[in-house]
Amino acid sequence: MRKFNGFTELTGYLESARSGAPVFLFGSEGLPAVMTGDVFAAEVRKRAAELSGNSYTCEAIVCDGTPACVTEIFAANIAGKQVVLLDPSAEDRFGILLPYTDADCIYQGGTLTAAPGAGVSEGEDRILFFTSGTTAANKAVVLTGASLMASAYNGSVMFPLGTEDNLLCLLPLSHVFGFVCGLLWGLTCGACVSLGRGMRHYIDDCAYFRPTAVSLVPLLLGFMLQYRTFNPELKTVLIGGGDCKRELLDAVTASGRRLAFGYGLTETSSGVAISTGGDPYAMDICPEPRITLADDGEILIEAPTCMMQGYYKHEDETAAVLKDGILYTGDLGSFDDDGRLHITGRKKEMLVLSSGTKIFLPEAEAELARLLGTEELALALAGDRVTLFLYAPEMDEGTVQEKIRPFNDARDRARQIGAVRFLKEKLPRTATGKIKRYLISKE
Repeated sequence: MRKFNGFTELTGYLESARSGAPVFLFGSEGLPAVMTGDVFAAEVRKRAAELSGNSYTCEAIVCDGTPACVTEIFAANIAGKQVVLLDPSAEDRFGILLPYTDADCIYQGGTLTAAPGAGVSEGEDRILFFTSGTTAANKAVVLTGASLMASAYNGSVMFPLGTEDNLLCLLPLSHVFGFVCGLLWGLTCGACVSLGRGMRHYIDDCAYFRPTAVSLVPLLLGFMLQYRTFNPELKTVLIGGGDCKRELLDAVTASGRRLAFGYGLTETSSGVAISTGGDPYAMDICPEPRITLADDGEILIEAPTCMMQGYYKHEDETAAVLKDGILYTGDLGSFDDDGRLHITGRKKEMLVLSSGTKIFLPEAEAELARLLGTEELALALAGDRVTLFLYAPEMDEGTVQEKIRPFNDARDRARQIGAVRFLKEKLPRTATGKIKRYLISKE
């Protein structure tokens, strides 16, 4: 596997090694359209020259997943701009995000226009990704082309693709897992990348592009298994971006497909550990990161090649988690006898009552989901009472109380559910399926 130092090197590789060979498939009428490596490289260089000639210094790119969007990301980085990757679904927040990131121009739908940001003086090779949204104020994480390529290299060594592979990219490029494992993983291995046609086509993109590999978050995996969207040619499935139920992973392996389950963070440019056989929850550490555990089980990561530069304009928050080059993840883990990493939870996924009593939320919520027959629930504190927030239009409170009786009977009074609140809508979740707990607390 070859390690690239940045987008310029990768573009040169695609031009030479993939000249005349497809590097992208994308939607068109009838069969998918094809873009070859030499054509893509020429488009990137042409656009980079155009961007070098303007006075903008920080370009926000609304990631619609088209070949033009991918070209713009490569070109803006090569042209020396600071790049900010935005999720189209966050358009109502662009008025806040653009000034915060200093973006003085925005690329959307093929058009570059001025933006209200102040611009930057030293933004070369900086690429900003927003964290996945489990806290109230999402932070922009400063990565680089070099760190993203290092992450892609780590993944490629652990779980390689071949030049004959066709990787389906369904995940948003504004999310670091989607960018690295849905795009760079394929390109750096010399594979073709099929650029998915958006959420409306999740159910038929596999039949349309006929991929041999796909990277998915657990929520999307569950959807695709439910609707049986996998095509016969699909042999490789990479899962990441959050916790995944064993029955979903077992369903992939039972179909005879090669499965990998990965762990990583935006702060580490995506994955640092991955399972490639046997127990999917037992993950081998990627070649370059070094992972240790604190006394309380918190996962600590030292990864100089793929570590973030910091949280943009949040020096105090950076210093709180990145100390002497070591990232304090907030995740809890353990090592088995073979040295493989197991993720056991989140330090923040713990309710701590005023008495000091602690409740581990994933475990408690999983039990309640079994009793109630729905996952549209979350536990939070209202005052000092453990409160169940639930979306279940078909149930009344009496039915809920009866169903959760075994849960309460098995616990002391402090850990019992003291109140039930019905939500009018399903729980707010991030793109990777994580509950936005800050919104539940606000409720």
